[in-house]
Amino acid sequence: MTLSANQRGALFMVISQVAFTMNDALVKLTSASIGVGQIITVRSLFATVLVGLLAYRLGHIRSLSTLRNPMVAMRVIGEMAATLTYILALSHLPIANVSAVFQSLPLVVTMSAALFFGEYVGPRRWIAITVGFIGILIIVRPGLEGFSLYSIYVLVCVGFCTVRDLATRRIPPEIPTTYVSLLTSVAVMISGIVVMPFTNGWQPLGSSALLELAASAVLVLTGYHFIIEAMRAGDISFVAPFRYTALLWAIVAGIFMFGDIPDLPMIIGSAIVVASGIYSLYRERVVGRSRPIAESTGPTTAADGL
Repeated sequence: MTLSANQRGALFMVISQVAFTMNDALVKLTSASIGVGQIITVRSLFATVLVGLLAYRLGHIRSLSTLRNPMVAMRVIGEMAATLTYILALSHLPIANVSAVFQSLPLVVTMSAALFFGEYVGPRRWIAITVGFIGILIIVRPGLEGFSLYSIYVLVCVGFCTVRDLATRRIPPEIPTTYVSLLTSVAVMISGIVVMPFTNGWQPLGSSALLELAASAVLVLTGYHFIIEAMRAGDISFVAPFRYTALLWAIVAGIFMFGDIPDLPMIIGSAIVVASGIYSLYRERVVGRSRPIAESTGPTTAADGL
């Protein structure tokens, strides 16, 4: 059976979310034996080598003066801070909870684009954003039993990812994406080295931890490859909602790999956030925006150090 362009795009999007979720699961597994700084450093080293070889092969290597571009610098700084806060949260919270809060990222990007860059967002999408934030509060449950301080790290990470994504939209097209990813990966690796003394230092790396981090780097690149293919294959308005399958895979991974069973508030809050995000994308299609604000940076994904 031959798949249509939209069906191929949806399939590629699902594959990308499986890859990103497995990356998160491997990072969480590794965090039981080594510190966050060491995880970031080692994984970023593998990613830097892989992305560097790709950028060199494609002829995308440029001068370091590229970092003088404020949007490139902002993207790099945003990803550095986002990766640190994301992995800190992931090492202490159930993977499904982290993924659930992260489903709010497209809503936050849409809100920020309206507030800071004057992009038009209609009243119905503002309502969807508000409802989505209510869903986040249900998941995080501040001040109530079940609240974890590390939930704040996820919210901070969403903020830094928003900075990253909005800056990415304004990077000049003549600067290759692969080179920006290479610069980001190197910067994230340096940040891992800086924070390492404060996060359990350097621990001996067993072969299993080394393989897990190497596989994590490969999964990140695989996820980015398929998410780009998804955006190219089908209509964004059709393909983008399939990014929310990440939550399903995170729940499955949490149950079978870590024994984490989602509770009722987490399920209710997640459903609200996902429904708000999908409705916001639907409204953007209704008003005729061919490239939704929340997806116009390409993959609006969690912090992966690229």
